[in-house]
Amino acid sequence: MNVFEQITSIDFSILMFIYENIRSDFLNAVMPVLSHIGEYGLIWLTISIACLFSKKTRGCGVAMLVSVVVSFLLGEVVIKNVVCRVRPCNYPEYGFIDMLVSKPKGYSFPSGHTSSSFAASTALFFYNKKWGTAALALALLIGFSRLYNFVHFPTDVLCGMLFGILCAVIVCVVFRKYKVNDRLAGIKE
Repeated sequence: MNVFEQITSIDFSILMFIYENIRSDFLNAVMPVLSHIGEYGLIWLTISIACLFSKKTRGCGVAMLVSVVVSFLLGEVVIKNVVCRVRPCNYPEYGFIDMLVSKPKGYSFPSGHTSSSFAASTALFFYNKKWGTAALALALLIGFSRLYNFVHFPTDVLCGMLFGILCAVIVCVVFRKYKVNDRLAGIKE
């Protein structure tokens, strides 16, 4: 068994633990909604766009947007198409799983819902710790929903988290270094 097969085996063990021990009627209703909230990063794009209307929050909105776009382009367009990892719900031996959401098209690694959620919420955290903490909690729930709904492996979600955080940190550091926030707020040097 090679390293990739070992990781996949551990991933399936975790997914089956969730399926056999954590599933409940309540969570079966909640988890598809959480996944839907993270679809295409729409919740994060909406928050980002709302931030653009005030000079005070404009830098945050732009940082969130850039972080989401960078995580999307690198994660969804590049990494997923290089790694080409099959989703857990598409393994024939797990066809007995009662799917709560439609089987997504495309590859599994990294989780796009998770990376965009952590990119946006980390950028928000840079600007506002209180709202950022709430956003990070929502991002964590969205990531977990992808496991619960059997559409991503734990390593997809973990790497999506780390990747989204990394994208946001780089964007926010660049914004600080080049005083992008001051320019967006109309502050002269």
